[in-house]
Amino acid sequence: MTAHLAAAPEPSVTVRAPGKVNLSLRVGSVRPDGYHPLVNIFQAVSLYEEVTATAVPAGRGVSIAVAGPHADRVPTDRTNLAWRAAELLAERAGVEPDVHLAIVKGVPVAGGMAGGSADAAAALVACDALWETGLGRDELTHLAAALGADVPFALHGHVAVGVGRGDELTPAMVRGEFFWALAVTDEGLSTARVFDAFDAAHAGDRRVPSDPALADDTPLMQALRAGDPTALGALLHNDLQEPALGLAPHLRETMEVALDAGALGVMLSGSGPTVAALARSRQHALAIAASWTAVGAADDVYTAVGPSPGARIV
Repeated sequence: MTAHLAAAPEPSVTVRAPGKVNLSLRVGSVRPDGYHPLVNIFQAVSLYEEVTATAVPAGRGVSIAVAGPHADRVPTDRTNLAWRAAELLAERAGVEPDVHLAIVKGVPVAGGMAGGSADAAAALVACDALWETGLGRDELTHLAAALGADVPFALHGHVAVGVGRGDELTPAMVRGEFFWALAVTDEGLSTARVFDAFDAAHAGDRRVPSDPALADDTPLMQALRAGDPTALGALLHNDLQEPALGLAPHLRETMEVALDAGALGVMLSGSGPTVAALARSRQHALAIAASWTAVGAADDVYTAVGPSPGARIV
């Protein structure tokens, strides 16, 4: 009697990477190359993207499957940052990009919380381990920067200051935890449209610096080091908030509901449309989220805590 052995499963690696909120986003005037110089203070929060990289037979190339909320809005071709991350890493390491990437969404889609960048960071780490490339974290950071301004931060997590395009990172000192309530709307905001609105609003305005000053955020950095959420809430800042609210004025009500619920500070995350409200505690974050739900001020609500670690194998 002949025994039939089951085929061994293909090797795979699963990596989790966090979404982010922008504690401060300062935007300089547009440069000739079309980019805006930024000073960006990121905090990673406990909403995660999970990417599993699985080996596939030679010649198959990259493929992607996406699951989770609004997965149908995520591309599964070369326009997906995770796909591009796998191909970029393969080119750098001199291997064939034969891999299947299974993405499970935990960060709101098109919400200004860098879910796509988290996918790219997770794909870099997962494929690096799967292919045993031996590249160090510094090299992965260099590749991450080539993929997008938010990808290096998703790789490293915690809290960091980003300058340049936001991708030149310096870790920041933080004490304690910070609790967030997050209001998500199904209709996204195009980052390009928000920047265009910023440029239109500030055309000829000499008050917009050519290079934003990190010194403007010294009090905010002190609040982080002290672990003082009340001080931090009063110092949250986003130069893209008013341009974004001009495109999506209904978000003002969402922000006002959070303030009425006692939020320590409220802002749009990045270019929006996610509204981030800083809470006193985990329970207070749940209460703010419940206030949004009660008045229908959001299509979905989340609570999260930060800072969280960057892309890690699980």
